[in-house]
Amino acid sequence: FVDRFLIEDMKGVGLQLKHPLPGEVILKANQPWEGAFNWGNSIINDNGFYHLYYQDWSREGKPFVCYASSRDGVSWKKPSLGLFEFEGSRDNNIIVDEKGESVRHNEFLFAAFLDTRPGIPKEERIKGIVQDGRRGPGHIPHVIGYTSADGVRFKRMEQQPQLRCTMHNCFDGDFASFWSQEEQAYVAYFRFMDPWRSVLRSTSKDFVYWTPLKVMNYGPTTREHLYLNRTSPYFRAPHIFVALAARLVNQRRGVTDHQLADMEVVSEGGNIYYNGCSDTVFMTTRPGSIRYDRTFMDSFVRPGIGPENWVTRTNFALSGIIQTGPTEMSFYVSRHYALKSWHIQRQILRLDGFTSINAPYEGGEMRTRPFRFSGRKLRINYSTSAAGSVQVELQHSDGTPVDGFAASDCPEIVGDQVDRVVSWTRGSDLGKMVGKPVRLRFIMKDADLYSLRFK
Repeated sequence: FVDRFLIEDMKGVGLQLKHPLPGEVILKANQPWEGAFNWGNSIINDNGFYHLYYQDWSREGKPFVCYASSRDGVSWKKPSLGLFEFEGSRDNNIIVDEKGESVRHNEFLFAAFLDTRPGIPKEERIKGIVQDGRRGPGHIPHVIGYTSADGVRFKRMEQQPQLRCTMHNCFDGDFASFWSQEEQAYVAYFRFMDPWRSVLRSTSKDFVYWTPLKVMNYGPTTREHLYLNRTSPYFRAPHIFVALAARLVNQRRGVTDHQLADMEVVSEGGNIYYNGCSDTVFMTTRPGSIRYDRTFMDSFVRPGIGPENWVTRTNFALSGIIQTGPTEMSFYVSRHYALKSWHIQRQILRLDGFTSINAPYEGGEMRTRPFRFSGRKLRINYSTSAAGSVQVELQHSDGTPVDGFAASDCPEIVGDQVDRVVSWTRGSDLGKMVGKPVRLRFIMKDADLYSLRFK
């Protein structure tokens, strides 16, 4: 329930944005090739093994793409890859292309993803794209594509993506790309200026030839600078694209001069990184759409305690959400930008726990639009208080209860489970209604409904 797509009406209940619990610091900038100006880029779930890519600016001002790995998404290590020589040593985690050159691209982020397109050759199973990195009069920005078999050794694509852009600051700073099963196409989202920092969308059947760029819109909401879009399919519902977008609030001071004196904010190129602040917001979109749904304008990840989190371009999420336990999932944010204490921190949510249909103690109800389903059992992800409850009614499309599946036939559901089978007095088998248009009515008290599915 990240939007109103399934919802017909609500009485006494509402959509509510949840907030992650901060977890441990999983990675710090503590090596000679790592400086203060770093970005967390993306995390890939490679069949239960996790790749993490981050952009490091060395203390010599040189940019590198670096690598970390994990087997559980909680404990991470920077392996010594031995691929690139830095200051006379190959003992580092810098990744390279087929020429042994570091995958570097000035200040632009490396967007890597696991290619789930059926039949993809194993040497192309992980892909990455960057801007070419050049600027200047007459230069038309374009992208460069990389492929990899293991997520560490990358090779430039022989046939490069045919994607160029003449819009202002096109491809500046952020890429998000993946295979969309729903669209049977690759989808990519890019940043540009209009004059707000905003997002473009394009698709491709082969990752080489791309459709004309289209401008994403945000409906009747207040425009904000979206520095990074971080859009990807949600792994439990890939027909929903989740965007953990970076919101930049320019020229808003979140730190005092007294606090700055003790922080050692690093300056670079005349940029002042304490005039402004930023956080992460939650958006969604769907296959084929050129609109981001901004049902929730509130912050999803606030900067939090400590002046170091109130400099600009910090508290930005990495692309990628992964399951890290039977009932939990994690994503990751970069903290302390432009500071020597830069790091990446894990953020923890229950499965499907971005948002919910929330009912107060006084109670209320939600009814869905008509839909058809397959699968014989309804399963819900829900939570109640000790005094709360959920009841479910299965209706015909005209709103009349299906015989034997009215709310009065559903014993109160109490508890907290991510995968509960709903039962009525006649049982849980809904086979006789498969393929027929139906509605669901949820009667709730002091409860949250996070998601539903038929299985």
